[in-house]
Amino acid sequence: MYRHLERRLAQRVLECLQRRYPDAALPNIVIEQPPKVELGDYAIPVFPFAKPLRSAPLKIAEAIRSEIGPIEGIAELKVTPPGYLNIRIDRAWLAATLARDQRAPAEAPSGKILVEHSSINPNKAAHIGHLRNAILGDTFVRLLRYAGREVDVQNYIDNTGVQVADVVVGFTHLEKKSRAEIEALSRQPRFDYHCWDIYARVSQWYEQDKANQKARLDTLHAIEQGANEPAAIADLISTAVLRRHLETMDRLDIEYDFLPRESEILHLHFWDAAFQKLKQTGVLSYETEGKNKGCWVMRRAGTGRAAVGSITTPQEPEASDNEPTAERVSEEDQKVIVRSNGTVGYVGKDIAYHMWKFGLLGRDFGYCKFYRYPNQHDCWISTTAGQKDHPHFGDVAEIYNVIDARQSEAQSTVIEALRGLGHDEAAGHYTHFSYEMVALTPRCAAELGYFLSDEDKSRSYIEVSGRRGFGVKADDLIDQLIASAQKEVDSRHPELADEERLQIAAQIAIGALRYFMLKYTKQSVIAFDFKEALSFEGETGPYAQYAVVRATSIFKKAGLEAENFAPSNSTEEFTQFLNHASGNEIWELWLAASKTAYVVDQCIATTEPAYLAKHVFQLAQLFNTFYHRHPILSEPDEKRKQFLLMTVAVARRELIRALAIMGITVPSVM
Repeated sequence: MYRHLERRLAQRVLECLQRRYPDAALPNIVIEQPPKVELGDYAIPVFPFAKPLRSAPLKIAEAIRSEIGPIEGIAELKVTPPGYLNIRIDRAWLAATLARDQRAPAEAPSGKILVEHSSINPNKAAHIGHLRNAILGDTFVRLLRYAGREVDVQNYIDNTGVQVADVVVGFTHLEKKSRAEIEALSRQPRFDYHCWDIYARVSQWYEQDKANQKARLDTLHAIEQGANEPAAIADLISTAVLRRHLETMDRLDIEYDFLPRESEILHLHFWDAAFQKLKQTGVLSYETEGKNKGCWVMRRAGTGRAAVGSITTPQEPEASDNEPTAERVSEEDQKVIVRSNGTVGYVGKDIAYHMWKFGLLGRDFGYCKFYRYPNQHDCWISTTAGQKDHPHFGDVAEIYNVIDARQSEAQSTVIEALRGLGHDEAAGHYTHFSYEMVALTPRCAAELGYFLSDEDKSRSYIEVSGRRGFGVKADDLIDQLIASAQKEVDSRHPELADEERLQIAAQIAIGALRYFMLKYTKQSVIAFDFKEALSFEGETGPYAQYAVVRATSIFKKAGLEAENFAPSNSTEEFTQFLNHASGNEIWELWLAASKTAYVVDQCIATTEPAYLAKHVFQLAQLFNTFYHRHPILSEPDEKRKQFLLMTVAVARRELIRALAIMGITVPSVM
């Protein structure tokens, strides 16, 4: 209700100003949060209105205060020099709505949103960097769904790229294995680990003799052509590894709806359809000279548009009077989309794929079921000719692509291609959800068994590299976190059954991992550390989980069920316990608990889930302070005891709710 009340306040202030100054151009109303609740719960700076209204800020603020009239949920508006309106919420009103879990009507826009995340090359095991991508993407999906949006979750599979080709080369050239032998291996547990080692070995083989790279080029070309032995082996490997990736992410409760594969983008001629449109609109030009001779290029995103004539190509007919000619782009501003050998680059296929996402291509995938989750949710995969009855994918209103910061130029190029094609609205609803890399602290790297030089030990973090085989496999990380958590659970709760202790350890470990990946802003480099992530103190997942367990234990000791606890307090009693200076500390907890929807909106607007992690930490901190200062069950005043119990119930509910949006569940004990 906090967010709903803020919007209601802004609307009433705007209406008041419009009545008083009907001809004025009014700036946006900004509502801030005062640093202390003693100053109020909202603050509106009036300075931006002084110039357009030709009046002093204090005079405008006083006019608003005197003319706005009563607002449900607002107790007081106060004018504060040099030009603020400080607003105090009706504490009893907000507490009563929170106690009833009364939420404002949903105001979600129409239109389906597509969130693409993970997009791990299906050539080896997932690693710690992939976990950051998947956790960010999955949490953003949960944020959108909490806000009432319809969301499709997609995981793009580059099964025809150079990374898959390298593993095919490793199996066929280094290990001399046949397709049948590779197929037998693919049925073994953690086949993706075997591919991890081969990928590192083949990278070293390329470095030993540059001539070895011909095997990569030949294999890559064969995979792109399809219908041959290397392509069949690539499909076998990528499909087996992909299944392992889904199993790994399922451990973190991360699910997908659809897996579009690059092979279908090629074989269903998505690129051919996009290529014709790009040529017809002049987005692409054909180079007849220079370093990019024989290539189809477009202007790099962010470069100027100083045209120097136009060009055509002998392979293409002269443009008619009704068709645009391609702009001549200077060599330094060119982005190669189709190479001189006729193969299309990653960005070209991505342009075609995003045209399909927005329903602009005029073509569609075939679909078939690929993976069923324990909750019976089906994940579909692209095929050339699939099942008739399938969900409708694509044709969305908005896109969020969770891809690391190194892909910023490629993402910007796709957006510019959409604009060049005349799809400005689609381009405006395409968001690159960018983030930075994950590294390891030297302590974490040592715990995982890596040899560190003295120079490595002195660094703040150690970068990982799949090509060098140096990194943390996602399953190894999850296994070790669970093992570390289980040592603590075993020592604290030996009376519990083995299976229950393991389940609790897994909940703590997954909570620790997800929270650690989310508490840093997207543009921060993360140096992962086991000890820090699993700590029960400070800004960690276990700290927040422990606050909920504490809250639950209060109700257990009282013989009550927290989920079904109904307040016996009246509005007058909420007023009695909150509306005075001694009630400010408890009011801060109620106020923080009211902000979940507000923080969710903030996370979506800024594509920054870290705000939710901060909200959870603040709420857990405030609850723990409250827990230590108030002996709830021994409170002699029954009405106050009921109020304190309601405070616990609300804080517990909102912590569970916010943690669930982060993909974190709470164990029964800690």
